[in-house]
Amino acid sequence: MDKPTRGYWCECWTESLGERAEGLAFHASFDAYSALQADRWVAVALRTISPALDADASDEAWAWLHDGRSETRRALLRQEACTVTITHAGTRITWTIRPVLFLTLAHRPGNELPACAHDFKPHTTD
Repeated sequence: MDKPTRGYWCECWTESLGERAEGLAFHASFDAYSALQADRWVAVALRTISPALDADASDEAWAWLHDGRSETRRALLRQEACTVTITHAGTRITWTIRPVLFLTLAHRPGNELPACAHDFKPHTTD
């Protein structure tokens, strides 16, 4: 059996704020195998959405990109969990990065898919 691999589990969540709050919504996850890969995932997301953010949220995003990112990376290298949060137009967007151990799937050599993967058929409409 292979040894577990150290890495980082990354997630992005949104939360509606205010009177019509709808609660938490999960949007994305990413398995990173280095601190650089994990913090880059958040950085790419923030750079991508920053043009669409209101002024305050854009300032929060760029503050993390310029100042907070190095502290996030240092914390990840110390194997500490990190959170990056911005608030845009009544929505809180939160990225979390947690150190994890990735376990090798049983009976899955290399890049070969497990046998059950071939049981799924493409969705068709009639």
